[in-house]
Amino acid sequence: MEQKNKVFLFIDEEEKPLALLETPVSFELDTQRLSDGAHVLKIVSQDGEGKQGIRFIPFTVKNGPSIEVEGIKEQAVVDGVVDIMINAYGKADPKTFLITGSETPQSIPYWVWITIIVVIAWGMYYGVRWL
Repeated sequence: MEQKNKVFLFIDEEEKPLALLETPVSFELDTQRLSDGAHVLKIVSQDGEGKQGIRFIPFTVKNGPSIEVEGIKEQAVVDGVVDIMINAYGKADPKTFLITGSETPQSIPYWVWITIIVVIAWGMYYGVRWL
């Protein structure tokens, strides 16, 4: 009879395993019980002879509301008055969807303004040539 390998699952630095399973295994990790932020899934496998293998899988949990910021970037160097817009939205109730506040309005990118100016200038050039 074939002896199956055992797998111990740990989250972060927990001493007590999250689960003890026999391979092959399919496992659902419920992230709603974890705080938002960086975590590590530690998988320790053990064969029939007691030899162990360890693998670490870092991951980030983001169950809370999503936060969007317009007007400042990470590690930005700023000066004077900076206009900042902040929006936070989450999944909340999946049965209803509110359009208000679910999308973050953004300023028009500079390349759009440049494209508009170039198209208008090109149109004016050809308009003047036909006169």
